[in-house]
Amino acid sequence: MALSPQARAEFVNAYTRVLVTAWSNEEYAEKLNSTPREALAEAGLNVPEGAEIVVVRTIPEGSRDGGLDLQVELYEQGLATNRFELHIPETPRIETTELSDGDLDGVAAGIICCCCPCSCST
Repeated sequence: MALSPQARAEFVNAYTRVLVTAWSNEEYAEKLNSTPREALAEAGLNVPEGAEIVVVRTIPEGSRDGGLDLQVELYEQGLATNRFELHIPETPRIETTELSDGDLDGVAAGIICCCCPCSCST
């Protein structure tokens, strides 16, 4: 059962809220694991009563990576089968390596070259 454009947009917005909230709020992420129906409803994603909810937190290496399109497809399947599989990966790790002074000089300072026909003194 394909979602209408409006229903798809509503699902994408709610799913995005689930992702962002799970990544930024540890309490919500725990709730997503323990009481997923309640956590999803908080984000505006209502799953029918009695439906099975499977929250996949660890995406296996080499699995089909379709991103948002795959998640929409899984949601549509859930509407037909009453089994909703939601891929909510663990919080992405961001490398926080500091830049050296040399790196910063190359990015921030550089050489000012004015090649416009204005009368500035640069």
